[in-house]
Amino acid sequence: MARRNNLMIFILTIGVFGILNTEMGVIGILPSLADHYHVSVSQAGLLVSLFALGVAISGPILPLLFSGMDRKKVMLLVLGVFLIGNIMSIFTTNFTIALIARVVPAFFHPIYCSLAFSVAASSVRKEDAAKAVSKVFIGVSAGMVVGVPIVSFIANAASIEMAMAFFAVINAVVFLVTFLFVPTMPVKEKLSYGAQLRVLKKSKTWLSIAAVIFLNAAVFGVYSYLAEYLETVTNMSPNMISFMLFVYGGANIIGNMVAGKLLAHSAMKSVIAFPFVLGGVYLILFFAGEITLPMAIMTFIWGIVAGIGGNINQFWMASSAPEAPDFANGLFLTSCNIGTTVGAAAGGLFISGMGAKYVVLVGILSLILGLATILLRYYRHDPSEQLSD
Repeated sequence: MARRNNLMIFILTIGVFGILNTEMGVIGILPSLADHYHVSVSQAGLLVSLFALGVAISGPILPLLFSGMDRKKVMLLVLGVFLIGNIMSIFTTNFTIALIARVVPAFFHPIYCSLAFSVAASSVRKEDAAKAVSKVFIGVSAGMVVGVPIVSFIANAASIEMAMAFFAVINAVVFLVTFLFVPTMPVKEKLSYGAQLRVLKKSKTWLSIAAVIFLNAAVFGVYSYLAEYLETVTNMSPNMISFMLFVYGGANIIGNMVAGKLLAHSAMKSVIAFPFVLGGVYLILFFAGEITLPMAIMTFIWGIVAGIGGNINQFWMASSAPEAPDFANGLFLTSCNIGTTVGAAAGGLFISGMGAKYVVLVGILSLILGLATILLRYYRHDPSEQLSD
């Protein structure tokens, strides 16, 4: 049983990597895609922004609608939709078709990811749930920060078509192993849509949504401009910047490994400590960001803390509505996308108005707001139970 569960969690991790890589991998090749489709770079950016918008819209809706279906069948459906979209992207040179091939799968993205978190958590003992989810989050981190340079390398070394084929191959492999090795998983206790939607009546849910938005804005409001910060503030070379992006990505994966243990042993303390730790990292970046060695060290530490933060966000949202796990994970994905969008927009405003160095203030302000919502939920909802962590 343990071996089967480990295999299933591994498959879910690779599946999440394939889906997140499809979403984020094109970031590093947008100029090449603009040339390929004969559009401007800003138009090519729609391949990213419309995908994120699709995820944000469908996040609380489609996981709810599919929550009563056999989980294996739903996973195969989502992987099949992504595979078809990937194949269309390989062969089309029409930008409109390329947009459709990305936006349609985007609506199915939250279904697979929310199921992956729920299935991983339910496949082990309750006390090991956080560790299981943290393993799936390795796929999330790898898809978001490691997939970008991999896809960029393939596009430069071979072609845009081969880079797109990389997305297709990953999703095809996951589809096959899911079909062969994942058992059927019918939902034993189907919750009505109304029962799941009732979690939106709880202030605890809305405080958790707000916290996830602010904490994700705190991370991606600064990370989105890491390359800009390293170039203009630290004065690193392009090759060194590429290396530091790899360092951040690797550290992010390490953070996921650490997060499972932290949340399993001391969940509430970890949640409350996170804004303080990341805030400390940002203060050091602000005051020592112009010096190469401290900046390199702090980028590594920042990556670890950010990796932990993703797990904390998922735990915080899921723990607010344990009676509707799939719906809660859908809300988590929507909240994360809203936070990323708001944080990146705010970071751009701070850079244009004050300079790249001051982008860290977006992170610090977001952390203050996130901490406020965390403490408000903590003191209003079951403090004695949470203190036992």
